[in-house]
Amino acid sequence: QVQLVESGGGSAQAGGSLRLSCAASGFTYSSNCMGWFRQAPGKEREGVAAIYTGVGTTYYGDSVKGRFTISQDNAKNTVYLQMNSLKPEDTAMYYCAADPGSAGYCYTAWVDQGFAYWGQGTQVTVSS
Repeated sequence: QVQLVESGGGSAQAGGSLRLSCAASGFTYSSNCMGWFRQAPGKEREGVAAIYTGVGTTYYGDSVKGRFTISQDNAKNTVYLQMNSLKPEDTAMYYCAADPGSAGYCYTAWVDQGFAYWGQGTQVTVSS
């Protein structure tokens, strides 16, 4: 049973930082595609960042490039999203997602949001 547990959400001022964590369990593959997505009220879900844990290949959404960083700790089966220079438009529910696919499939899963497993989400609120 794959489980993804997000933590680290909360409130921050514009220009501030937050770090989200996603602890994964139940995987049988040593390499996985892990991603962060977000959805604000009334808006479509959008991709924030993704990483293929086998080689560390990363992908970022245009709106967060240069501000957010996705990283991994394979020993802890945890993926992080460091969010700096936060803006009010970053306010959303953030979801962790995972897929046991190959490195090549990771990009497809990122573009299509076709991850097999999803967490419950953690709220991020940025005030101006």
